[in-house]
Amino acid sequence: CWGPKFEALYEQYEKDGLARKTVKAQDLWFHIMESQIETGTPYMLYKDACNGKSNQQNLGTIKSSNLCTEIVEYTAKDEVAVCNLASIALPKFVTKDGKFDHQKLFDITYVATRNLNKIIDRNFYPVPEARNSNMRHRPIGLGVQGLADAFIKLRLPFDSPEAKQLNKDIFETIYYAAMTCSKDQAKEFGHYESYPGSPVSEGKFQYDLWGVTPSDRWEWDVLKEEVQKYGVRNSLLVAPMPTASTSQILGNNECFEPYHSNIYTRRVLSGEFVVVNKHLLKDLVKLGLWNDDMKNKLIANGGSVQNIEEIPENIRALYRTIWELSMKDIIDMAADRGAYIDQSQSLNLFMQNPNFGKLTSMHFYAWKAGLKTGMYYLRTQAAAAAIQFTVNKETKAEPTAEAATTETKGLEPQAETNAKAQTSTPAATPVMVNNQNNAGGGGVQPVNIADAQAQITCSLDNPEGCEMCGS
Repeated sequence: CWGPKFEALYEQYEKDGLARKTVKAQDLWFHIMESQIETGTPYMLYKDACNGKSNQQNLGTIKSSNLCTEIVEYTAKDEVAVCNLASIALPKFVTKDGKFDHQKLFDITYVATRNLNKIIDRNFYPVPEARNSNMRHRPIGLGVQGLADAFIKLRLPFDSPEAKQLNKDIFETIYYAAMTCSKDQAKEFGHYESYPGSPVSEGKFQYDLWGVTPSDRWEWDVLKEEVQKYGVRNSLLVAPMPTASTSQILGNNECFEPYHSNIYTRRVLSGEFVVVNKHLLKDLVKLGLWNDDMKNKLIANGGSVQNIEEIPENIRALYRTIWELSMKDIIDMAADRGAYIDQSQSLNLFMQNPNFGKLTSMHFYAWKAGLKTGMYYLRTQAAAAAIQFTVNKETKAEPTAEAATTETKGLEPQAETNAKAQTSTPAATPVMVNNQNNAGGGGVQPVNIADAQAQITCSLDNPEGCEMCGS
C-alpha cells in the first residue's frame, strides 16, 4: 500500500511490537547522502507520488521502477512490466524563422504512438509474463532528445522564462497528441483490458492528478469527452528516458538536460577525439572568434565560456553548462513538464562540492515539487583538474565535421595535478576535469554527525540559498 494506508499500517505494526530493529531516521538519511556523494546513488523515487499520480493505480501498488527511473509500471506474479519506448528529436521542430512548430510535433508524436502500439502487438516476448503485462495494459513511453539544442537554435538561455514556458508547451503537446492517438486507436481496436477504474476512465488526466490547468493551445475538454466515449488504447504514454546512446545518432544533446560541457572527449574504436559543441562552434566562426587561441581557452576553462571575455555576454548566457545553472531551476522545469508525464523522467542532478545540507535541501525541494523521480544520478565534479591540453590544429574558416572533431594526437600536455579521481570513465567526459560521474573510491570521509546536523540545520534555516546554489 501507499499514502495514508501505509502510514496507518506502519504505526499499527509499531504498536503491535512487530519491529525487529530500530534505526534512527537521521542516521539512515546520513548514510543515503554519504553514498550519493561518493557513488552518485541510490536513486530517489517517491512512492506516494509514483502511485498517487499513476493511471495504473487501479491495478495495485506500484513497488519499483526500471534501471533509468523513468518507467513506473505495475508488476505482479504473472506480469513483468515492459517499457515500449521512443524518443522525439526536438531540434527538428525549430523552423527557419525561429519558431517552434507544435503542430508538427503533434503529428510526429501521433505517428510514434501508433507505431509503438504496433510494436506491442508484433513484438517477440521472451517470457509469457511480459506478454501478459503488455497486452493487458499496453503502456508506452514517449521521450525527447535535444531539448538544449532546440533552446540554442531558438536563442533561448536554458533557464530563461521563454525556455521554461516552451518546456511546458512541448510536453503538453506530446501528452495531448499521444492521448489523441491512443483514443483513436481505442475507437478502432477497443480500449486496453485494465482500463475500467483507471483515473483516465474517470475523466482524470495526468495534469488533473497534479492539480494543474493546461493551456488553451489544445482542445482538452473535447478530448476528454471523446476519451469518456471510446476509452484509450494505452494505460501510460509519456516517459522521458536518458537517450544517452540514441541521441548520438542524430547529434543531439541527451534528453531534456542542458549541455554538461562545451568541449569534451569522445572515445570510439578509431581513437579518442576532442569535440566542440557544434552550435557554439558555428556561433564563434560567425563572430570571427574561432581560432587556436579560442580553442585553447575553451580547454583551459574546462569547456565553460563564462570567463572568456571576448565572447559576447548574450552568447555566454546561451552556452551555460549544467554546472553553471541552478538546480532549483532544473527541478522546477522537471515539475513543470511532470504534469504531462504519466510515467516519470530520468532526472539527473548536478552539484559541485556537495554536502549534507545542500543535498537535504535539494531532495526536499524535489519531493515538495511533487516529482515522482527526485533524482536519478547525482553528478559531481572533482575538486581539482586532472590534465589541461593545448590544441595545435590549423584554424578553419567554416565549421565542418573536421573542425568540430579534433584528434587528441594533436594535443600536448600543458599542466597536470595529482587530483584523486573519484569517478568512473563515461563515454564522453569534459576535457581537463576529472570524470563527472561518481563511482566510489575514497571520495568521502566517514560521517561526522555533528557536522552533518549543522549542515542540515543551515539548509533548513536558509532553504532558498541551498536550492539556488550552483555548486
